[in-house]
Amino acid sequence: MIRPFMLAVSALALMAAAPPADRVNPATLSDDVKILASDAFEGRGPGTPGEAKTIAWLEQRLAAIGLQPAGENGGWTQSVSLLHTRLGDGAVSIDGTALQRGTDIYLSTQQPLDRVQFDKVPMVFVGYGVTAPERGWDDFKGVDVSGKVVVMLINDPDFRATDGDDAHGLFGGNRMTYYGRWSYKYEEAVRRGAIGALIIHDTAGAGYGWQTVVAPAGENFDLANGGGGERLRAQGWISDAYARRLFTAAGLDLDQQMQAARSKAFRPVDLKARFSADIAATSDVVNSRNVLARLPGTKHPDEAILISAHWDAFGIGPADSRGDTIRRGANDDALGVAGVLELARLFKAAPPSERTVLFGIWTAEERLLLGSEYYARHPVVPMAKTVASFTLDVLNTGGPAHDVILVGDGQNSLEDDLVKAARAVGRRVTPDALPERGLFFRADHFSVARRGVPTLLLMAMAGAPDLVKGGREAGEKWLQGYMACYHQACDAWTPDLDFRGAAQDVDLIWRVSHDLANSRRWPDWRAGSEFGAIRQQDRAAASH
Repeated sequence: MIRPFMLAVSALALMAAAPPADRVNPATLSDDVKILASDAFEGRGPGTPGEAKTIAWLEQRLAAIGLQPAGENGGWTQSVSLLHTRLGDGAVSIDGTALQRGTDIYLSTQQPLDRVQFDKVPMVFVGYGVTAPERGWDDFKGVDVSGKVVVMLINDPDFRATDGDDAHGLFGGNRMTYYGRWSYKYEEAVRRGAIGALIIHDTAGAGYGWQTVVAPAGENFDLANGGGGERLRAQGWISDAYARRLFTAAGLDLDQQMQAARSKAFRPVDLKARFSADIAATSDVVNSRNVLARLPGTKHPDEAILISAHWDAFGIGPADSRGDTIRRGANDDALGVAGVLELARLFKAAPPSERTVLFGIWTAEERLLLGSEYYARHPVVPMAKTVASFTLDVLNTGGPAHDVILVGDGQNSLEDDLVKAARAVGRRVTPDALPERGLFFRADHFSVARRGVPTLLLMAMAGAPDLVKGGREAGEKWLQGYMACYHQACDAWTPDLDFRGAAQDVDLIWRVSHDLANSRRWPDWRAGSEFGAIRQQDRAAASH
């Protein structure tokens, strides 16, 4: 049931001054973000009343624009069952010494347990926790870590490597590969038989501070009904300060071990410590939803351009220093959703495209890309027939910029299209300035990229934009200010946000996607891309 206030809110949004059909309107972006990031939506947590309000609002907006529903049973949504877990009170200790949760250690689980328990489980340091046969790299060396807790470094062995290290240049320099992502490390720990995994936090290596690590407050999600595969009993992070104490107690120097981990000769190291925990846990299955809409193609309706963002944020959590508990996700990713809605409006206002344009607004991105992952497994249009994917996730609210930041440059030919579109409006493309953050693996486009679909991601976290007013220095100030609020309650709509830069970037996606939707071109992956072979196989199979 749609409540009266929802109708009123939607009406206000739709009464915003209508822009020309060929221009993205910053005011409309602002209006939509102001609504989605308002307290009424309670931080848009999956499975909460905030989700119900969000979905109802999105359905109204998409219908008002004139799109067709592309979900299940002729509706706007695709059901996504999520296993929702949460850790409660309980103790954690190493060799009998208590750790302070949230300060020394952060833990969560993806298993449906009543209690998370470890009883004096051996701990082993496994370097970066990487097994990469194609690079001749194996951090485990056949050492059995079954039934143990592994401790790992974040990022790749190449991170901070120098000429004297075996890893230097082997993993792309400071550009994070998938081996550097915490999700890969947990997956590899499972494959090796570990029952727990702890990553040593490093702000530079992770790409975010400790406050971002602890933001979920012990809550976690996974695809339900075994969809996520085998999982650790518990996984998490330990702070750098605590890690140094842990290594010192074992007679080890953490910096020396970090150096050793950049060598192919590295072998796992027994930390001579025993990990114990007894923490209350709860679990339930949450019925969440992706939102799907489309504009059918006139000549090639079986081929689709996918445009997406995620609607979820972190919901309601522990109070911050100001007593605020709602993590509103204004830029991450209410603004991306607003951009998708603007693109939907532009496509609807233009003559119908030859190819189908599909709009996906995903759930549970903040929980390991679960909504987009579910869609990639159950697509409306097969991956082999999905021409390209465009994702908006965190855009520039610092003002107009001379450049647009490209995440994961060097991946596919869509980047060339972006360069041409930027030049046409007097702008330029700037490569990812912070490749060590691994942003290419941290947004919803990755769920389809790993199935071979060429993707383009705009994410302003990838570097400081060169702002028209104040240049790169002003852009850096904006970026630092945003990162201080990343996944925090202060990622909120305020009158000080300048949506003109975001509108510029959404306009570039419009130009590239609209051109592709009215062409016979199929974007290609660059030579050597790990996704290229998948695309070739799928396209070959689809042609038969």
